[in-house]
Amino acid sequence: MSDQIQSVGRRKRAVCRLYLKPGSGKWDVNGRTLGDYFPRPTLVSAIQQPFTLTDTLGRFDVKAVLDGGGVAGQAGAVRLAIARALVKLDETNRKKLREFGLLTRDAREVERKKPGRAGARKRFQFSKR
Repeated sequence: MSDQIQSVGRRKRAVCRLYLKPGSGKWDVNGRTLGDYFPRPTLVSAIQQPFTLTDTLGRFDVKAVLDGGGVAGQAGAVRLAIARALVKLDETNRKKLREFGLLTRDAREVERKKPGRAGARKRFQFSKR
């Protein structure tokens, strides 16, 4: 198992631990297949983007252990983890992945709710009388 590559990806509150090894393109996402775990085709294509850019789709078996966050956050975490793993595998992939912004961690988080407000910025309804 020395040819296995490990990487970590994060997005919002989601964390992905990814294990990449040469194979036939089998996916294991928390014990399920990719299409099973992420039912939205837009998320699946976003996750596979690093593979399609580097022409490596179907050349690796992927095992992803996801924790926290929601569906979109987890998909973003997997995408970042895949991009990082492909760079570890071959440094020439870095330029192409960087060009499409796949190596940048999306640091946007939910702003906290403030006291005396309905949300982070929303006010309660104003009553004149």
